[in-house]
Amino acid sequence: MDGYRIRSLKSLKTVRPNGLFVTDLDGTLLNNQRKISNGDLQALQRLRDLGYLSAIATGRSNYSFSKLMETLGYTDNSVSLPIDFLIFSTGTGIMELPETTLLKSFSLGPRDVLCISEYLDSYGLDYMVHNPVPDTKYFYYNYRTGNNTDFDARLKLYQDFAVPLRPEHLNNSQGATEVLCIVPRNEGHAVAKQLAKDLSQYSVIKATSPLDGQSIWVEIFAPGVSKSNAVEWLCQSVGINRQKVFAVGNDYNDEDMLHWAAKGFLVENGPVELKPHFEVVASNEAGGVTEAIDRWLQS
Repeated sequence: MDGYRIRSLKSLKTVRPNGLFVTDLDGTLLNNQRKISNGDLQALQRLRDLGYLSAIATGRSNYSFSKLMETLGYTDNSVSLPIDFLIFSTGTGIMELPETTLLKSFSLGPRDVLCISEYLDSYGLDYMVHNPVPDTKYFYYNYRTGNNTDFDARLKLYQDFAVPLRPEHLNNSQGATEVLCIVPRNEGHAVAKQLAKDLSQYSVIKATSPLDGQSIWVEIFAPGVSKSNAVEWLCQSVGINRQKVFAVGNDYNDEDMLHWAAKGFLVENGPVELKPHFEVVASNEAGGVTEAIDRWLQS
């Protein structure tokens, strides 16, 4: 596992923040139209005015996040999102915003990629091997089943950056941000459980597909990669006590982060099996982020 050096935390050198708020993106801060409501934007700005830092912790890559910001109009210098940090690819990278300064990243080594690929080939799974940060948009893929609609959809979405995986790619590998398996819903949870057991030397995290909302994405990262570990690193870097951290999310890959925070909130549209473990707020369509912020401030 390779770590990226700290480049700067320039905005925090003279101010001690009052706390940190962390929100997931898709299905949490973004509504079903993939936009951020005015109410949630106002709540984030209110937090900033009160001396809190905010971070987005997402499964999206840095590239996917930047394209979203373009779509939402946040690349204009006159308009800024009241968010201080981006934790992307489920914790493999941390950036300071709005400059997109890369603070830290982790990657799988070449031998790891070869080991994981051989295992997945023996299992007969469809998978993608993403280049190390910051070039995560480029990937090689092995499409063994030929019958995976969510895999097809992602290939179409990233067709300009995808290349079929060949032996020479593994032999000349420079490592990877992650290896992503896309599994149909009816077998996804079982496959995720088996991969977590067989590849326990790595960080294996499952998530619901952001494309069809049903398939299971099983992501294999360097050891220790997770949203919670990224948040912990960030807190140590800026001098924030864990008891001053609260977070909101909507899916399985948020679970560790919600447990780690002093207070974890789950939006109503999250999985039923997670709801007994966290305080439930409104859905992503009904201002769940705003409700989480209000409840934290009131407490």
